Amino acid sequence: MVGRRQPRMQAVNDTPASFPTTSRNRVKRLHERGSYDHAAVFAVLDAGLLCHVAYTFDGQPYCTPTIHWREDDMLYWHGSSASRMLRNLRGGTPACLTVSHLDGLVLARSGFNHSANYRSAMCFGTARIVDEPQEKLKALAGVVDRFYPGRSETLRPISAQEAKATTVIGMRIEEASAKVRAKGVGDDEEDYGHPVWAGVIPVRMVVGAAEPCPRLLPDMERPRNLAGYAEGARLDEALTQAQRVYEGEV
Repeated sequence: MVGRRQPRMQAVNDTPASFPTTSRNRVKRLHERGSYDHAAVFAVLDAGLLCHVAYTFDGQPYCTPTIHWREDDMLYWHGSSASRMLRNLRGGTPACLTVSHLDGLVLARSGFNHSANYRSAMCFGTARIVDEPQEKLKALAGVVDRFYPGRSETLRPISAQEAKATTVIGMRIEEASAKVRAKGVGDDEEDYGHPVWAGVIPVRMVVGAAEPCPRLLPDMERPRNLAGYAEGARLDEALTQAQRVYEGEV
């Protein structure tokens, strides 16, 4: 069980902590949409369930979709112990982890000005296998508690075989950037008189009605710590709230 975390200390003089800006993470196009603040990057990461991790092994690029979780500036994800990444990550390898959210479709009066509202984060670091037994068990509990705070302590303990079959990868964020578009149509001035509909169509991923397992024990009620996953709730908001509880901020 990952214990309840203490709230993080604010930066001195209320100055937001930021990742260094380098040629690797600098936003090069539409740089006004970019941010290097920890808070901006973490907000995108915490609102996502899935990430994509890119590596290069023996000259061949790979990009793997997986579930991620965060503890301060450490990112974790897991995989099968039989996967190709095992031997390559033993000594550490450069990696890039990205998370993105589609928030709206932007329809303009020209094809060139069509766009999308989105939030994205790109994180760079050195990915390594987590081998130390206690750190690994803590991380395996963390993958549950990050999404469902407090749930790991209610579960059947992980078996030695299950732990052996699962590879946990950790990466401290060395450099990162967030990029966000959250605005309306940006047409050229001379196009506003063109007779075609233009606007933003919002896009949301929402939680559906729960489907209880038909083999639940009698009188087994859904726990209160799943209240954020109510039917109709936005998934990104539920995940963000879960992360705040996981880190002891609420």
